[in-house]
Amino acid sequence: MNFRAASRPALATALGVRCAAAPTLAGFHVSAAPQASLRELEARVKSVKNIEKITKSMKMIAATRLGRAQRAMDSAVAFGDASEELFKQAEVEAPKDSERELFVVVSSDRGLCGGIHSSVSKKTRAAVAELAKAGGEQPSIIVLGEKAKGQLSRALPNNLVLSFNQIGKGVPTYEDALAISTTILKHNIPFDKVNIVYNKYVSSLSFESAITTVHTEEALLNAPKFGAYEIEEGISRDLAEFSLTNSIFYTLVEGHASEINSRRNAMDNASKNAGDMITSLNLLYNRGRQAKITNELIDIITGASSL
Repeated sequence: MNFRAASRPALATALGVRCAAAPTLAGFHVSAAPQASLRELEARVKSVKNIEKITKSMKMIAATRLGRAQRAMDSAVAFGDASEELFKQAEVEAPKDSERELFVVVSSDRGLCGGIHSSVSKKTRAAVAELAKAGGEQPSIIVLGEKAKGQLSRALPNNLVLSFNQIGKGVPTYEDALAISTTILKHNIPFDKVNIVYNKYVSSLSFESAITTVHTEEALLNAPKFGAYEIEEGISRDLAEFSLTNSIFYTLVEGHASEINSRRNAMDNASKNAGDMITSLNLLYNRGRQAKITNELIDIITGASSL
């Protein structure tokens, strides 16, 4: 009898073993399980490779956009420095008797950028908790961007009074900041001081959440050294609104640069993690193939030995 051409039941019959077919069939069931596992591993490897391609593409796009965002940030910082220098030189302070604070949280609508949104939300929650601990009035909160809105609407739902979307699609412009500040002032939200919570660009590897303060017209008029500027009556209101727009503009641009930089770093880390996962899955796949081949060889040798 040709051993290679004979099936296992026929081989058992030829050897005169009536009950040898059951163990032999069980051997086929044992070797079928690794085949399913190998198919699953192969599908996972393909899936992770596709994810790696996407993350690498997103990293390249973010790296391309980062240069433009940094140039815009360098130009916009001058607007914020001008407002802060005015408040500093005039020694402007918020009224102590009825200090109603307004928080403007600068975020965006886009994700996949690490903890860029949770950092400003956490900073806002900490500031509101500190005010509540000091016995101050509950502040109003305005959110720029859907990501931080979703987080703060769960933590501080009673404090949210206004929100903006369509933020973060491109480099913010002064027209965007002007539209935001005009909308805020049209809603007649009572406040004595504005705290803008944003992400400050530190370096190509890090950012930090910060708060910059914008004062009202009343605070400007009551400042000890504001009279030295010899501003005509009625101009102080325009100056306060102009300072609010300036601060919103430069925090938007700096927050945008921080977001693009954080997204690039996040996609870089995701690509590295995907590469490590592919290596691990390939190792498991190769081990499974080797085990499958070894089991088949053991079955053949066992059958040959039984002759």
